[in-house]
Amino acid sequence: LASGVGDLKKVLTNVKSRGILGEVQLGAILQDILSPSQYEVNAKIKSGFVEFAVKIPTENGDTVLLPIDSKFPGDAYANFRDAYESGVAADIDTARKTLMNTLKSEANDICSKYINPPDTTDFAIMFIPFEGLYAEAVNFGMIELLQRTYRVNIAGPSTMAALLNSLQMSFRSMAIRKSSDNVWRVLGEVRTEFDKFTDALEKTQQRIETANDELNKLVGVRTRQMQKQLRKVAEYDFDSVENNDN
Repeated sequence: LASGVGDLKKVLTNVKSRGILGEVQLGAILQDILSPSQYEVNAKIKSGFVEFAVKIPTENGDTVLLPIDSKFPGDAYANFRDAYESGVAADIDTARKTLMNTLKSEANDICSKYINPPDTTDFAIMFIPFEGLYAEAVNFGMIELLQRTYRVNIAGPSTMAALLNSLQMSFRSMAIRKSSDNVWRVLGEVRTEFDKFTDALEKTQQRIETANDELNKLVGVRTRQMQKQLRKVAEYDFDSVENNDN
């Protein structure tokens, strides 16, 4: 166990390894909640690439990118934890200020590199891979400060999951709304066609009534005329004609 902890400490003391750890964790959260079509990996924004960007659909059918970058100021956080455990007030205050300045610097970096409306949202997300570090940022009042100054929101693992779930619900609501719009459009087209069908049906009915009137005339007047002529034939005295001939 001690050997495993020692290997983990070696990983966490390497800046690049810490960055990869945060990126992998963030990617796993995105993969669990969103579909691959709902976000981009290493998305091109302005003059650089952000680790992840969620595709936010707009009303006109386009998408706006929400930049999400993972940051792990491990050294500053470790120094703060060590100072806190030492109990020396001056060291705690110094370490706290250093950690706050580090978070400000990271937020400023994200703001300057990745926030680029209208291609992106007017804010970005800074992902912190450890709940303890996120809790300290909350205690320092960094959430409001970074939002107000740099338009950057901090999110820990659980907060990131909650945020993505909220976005997923928004995506579904928008999809339902678009489907409803399509349904109303189809119903409108059906109504138009039904009106045309009603007009055609009325004209056809008029033609049928006209034909029925003609048929009544044919069956009534013409038939009576033919019957009258046939009665004349039936009443004709053929015997009288034959005697006259003799």
